[in-house]
Amino acid sequence: VQLVESGGGLVQPGGSLRLSCGAPGFAFFSTHFMSWVRQAPGKGLEWLGTIYSNGRDTNYADSVKGRFTISRDNANKTVYLQMNSLRSEDTALYYCSTCSSRTFCETRSRGYWGQGTQVTVSS
Repeated sequence: VQLVESGGGLVQPGGSLRLSCGAPGFAFFSTHFMSWVRQAPGKGLEWLGTIYSNGRDTNYADSVKGRFTISRDNANKTVYLQMNSLRSEDTALYYCSTCSSRTFCETRSRGYWGQGTQVTVSS
């Protein structure tokens, strides 16, 4: 299963970005949880949030709640991460994954993973 993230880049503090994660060959995409995870320089993996297969239910880490929104388009096998009010501490490599819980995501012990897309928040 190949997951491909895109949409990263350089953004100023307070700005917004929308990341995408496509899974064109993933036949069972619509039945899987999808999560976003990031890794800042010199730090471990940080789970950001998970969206259920139905696309309606989500869970978020406190660090991004209210600023980040996860959504999905099952027909196009794509999951999104809308990031608003970005801060310098949001600078990281952002991954999408099929990991279904904070523990699985932060230990990278389960699920399929993309290669990541870099987000840099700087003026």
